Amino acid sequence: MFRLNKLTDYGIVLMAHVARSTEAQPHTARSLARQTRIPLPTVGKLLRQLSESGLLSSHRGVKGGYNLARDASAISVADIILALEGPIGFTECSVIPGLCEMERSCSIKINSQIIGDALRDALEHVMLADLNHQMPQHERQGGQKIVSTIEPARI
Repeated sequence: MFRLNKLTDYGIVLMAHVARSTEAQPHTARSLARQTRIPLPTVGKLLRQLSESGLLSSHRGVKGGYNLARDASAISVADIILALEGPIGFTECSVIPGLCEMERSCSIKINSQIIGDALRDALEHVMLADLNHQMPQHERQGGQKIVSTIEPARI
């Protein structure tokens, strides 16, 4: 099973909450923690990371806080995962070469890379704006299917 770590899950929840808001005023860490029920220290950490990665813009001062740095339809779930976890892949070796002793002789490395590419492609087509309404099952932006076009490996 492909899993996101808990912080990334919380980061996606925070980003969706900010995107869903109709308020023009920036969101504070305290208000986001209260509204999402995510602990304040965790919210603060995530807001810093998302801001540093360019997904949120921060505003200082009495009326300061955080807003989306660009429109929710221009931020993908892949962007959020990349900001909080790093490169997306099916296996570590498909993202960072040299981590595994078996890499040179691995019989599934190429297929792992193909799966990772399909996973990344699917996540790049689910936009933050999509998360705030019920998406039709197995569909993504533009009505395209999330079904992969991976062909079986020729042995």
